[in-house]
Amino acid sequence: MNGLKEKAIIVTGGASGIGGAACRKLAEEGATVAITDIQDSAGEKLADEINETGGNARYWNLDVTDENRIKEVFAEVNETFGAIYGLVNNAGISGVDKPTHQVTKQEWELVMKINVDGVFLCTKYVIPYMKENGGGSIINLSSIYGLIGNKDLPPYHASKGAVRLMTKNDALMYAKDNIRINSVHPGFIDTPLVDELAERKNISAEEFRSQLDSLHPMGHIGKPQDIANGIAFLASEEAGFMTGSELVIDGGYTAQ
Repeated sequence: MNGLKEKAIIVTGGASGIGGAACRKLAEEGATVAITDIQDSAGEKLADEINETGGNARYWNLDVTDENRIKEVFAEVNETFGAIYGLVNNAGISGVDKPTHQVTKQEWELVMKINVDGVFLCTKYVIPYMKENGGGSIINLSSIYGLIGNKDLPPYHASKGAVRLMTKNDALMYAKDNIRINSVHPGFIDTPLVDELAERKNISAEEFRSQLDSLHPMGHIGKPQDIANGIAFLASEEAGFMTGSELVIDGGYTAQ
């Protein structure tokens, strides 16, 4: 895709799942990728894989709830790779699956700290670099559940709805600085999160996947690569006239 060659892009939660697929895809398109996560072994392994196959990547340990660490890592990325062009705010958790009246304040706040505060803090500290460098692209991972409800995971739904509106507001605020900010809304994707949700429901991963497949008009859940392709598109020059947009990649789920 045009415009990504040697562009420095930070991916949070980049060691596995959608984040890992995004790192691979961006590197394939020529970007210089800063993989950030708290999964050190997986993050280092992915960086080695990308470098061994001709890409350019480095891993940084980053907890997106740690403001000082965000400042430190972003400064290191800028110094190591040069001008920061892109940020993929991917780090997130599903949180507890309880009715709202049973969710504790601590359970609620944990999801918000990672899924909402993390997006805010990473955006806050990348914007000055992008302004200094004449622009950039921020891609925020929301969800189909930032668009619709589903009688489950109250903190998660609220957090992803917040990310959707944060995206639009920031897109308007920084359009004058040539900084594009868009959100991606995946349907169910075949990641470790699916196994985690199956375990919570006390059913096998295979049975749970079958249930999820039936919810999507295309007859199956998505793959991390499906979302990675959309992320790379939004980062590229091909999406140069897109900001404040919602890219829904859900196999038809929200069309029902």
